[in-house]
Amino acid sequence: MTKYTTTLNRIRACHPCGIDPRKKPLKGYQKLKAFLGPDYGDDTPIPYVVIAESNGLDDALWCCRAEPQYAKEWRLYAVWCARQVAHLMTDQRSKDALDVAERFALGDASQEELDAARTAAWAAAWAVARDAARTAAWAAAWAVARDAARDAARDAARTAAWAAAWDAARDAARDAARTAAWAAAWAVTWDAARDAARDAARAVARDAAGDAARTAARTAARTAAWAVARDAARDAARDAARTAAWAAAWDAQLAKFIEIFGDRP
Repeated sequence: MTKYTTTLNRIRACHPCGIDPRKKPLKGYQKLKAFLGPDYGDDTPIPYVVIAESNGLDDALWCCRAEPQYAKEWRLYAVWCARQVAHLMTDQRSKDALDVAERFALGDASQEELDAARTAAWAAAWAVARDAARTAAWAAAWAVARDAARDAARDAARTAAWAAAWDAARDAARDAARTAAWAAAWAVTWDAARDAARDAARAVARDAAGDAARTAARTAARTAAWAVARDAARDAARDAARTAAWAAAWDAQLAKFIEIFGDRP
């Protein structure tokens, strides 16, 4: 049997979640009990890899507190996990904290050194968080400004298109009216010329305005659809990459956990 085990009694002493068997679905402690079966003794050793198999890595790591005698191994595993993303750490204090934690686990650093490293690492984390918050705020403000500018530009373009359409329609109507009026004046009475001019102007204005409006609407719709599709594709790609990276990291941590703490008996 693997060396790294705990028991239901020792887990229960740490006040785990999921104690109440009446709450469904079962989680935490009751989920593990159901996996082990009704005949599993409260003091029968449970390999940590079995907890990971039943409840997942999160609960298996939580249960590590039930066996503080393995603190060295727990800390070394935590350092290993953190080192997998050390290339993303931009503050040297964070990287130094990993070195101190590893040396402390091996007995080569004091509690005072560990405490100092922890304080420095927290300070580094807060600095990064502040910078990230500031960057996010600027990004949000820029996004709002960009969207507002785009909407204003779209509205201005639409207004300009309508104005141009009406100007074209008015000019065309005026020219058509003038031509029609002169032709009608020579052919019929001045009343007939006026009616013909009015009808021609109305027809030209309606057709010109309709064509301009349709073109402007089609262009605006195509632009808006393209912007939505582009943003959706970018967001979907980012989400997929983030999900895949997280899943890969989680799988690597679970594999390392099983490697260190033993196979299921």
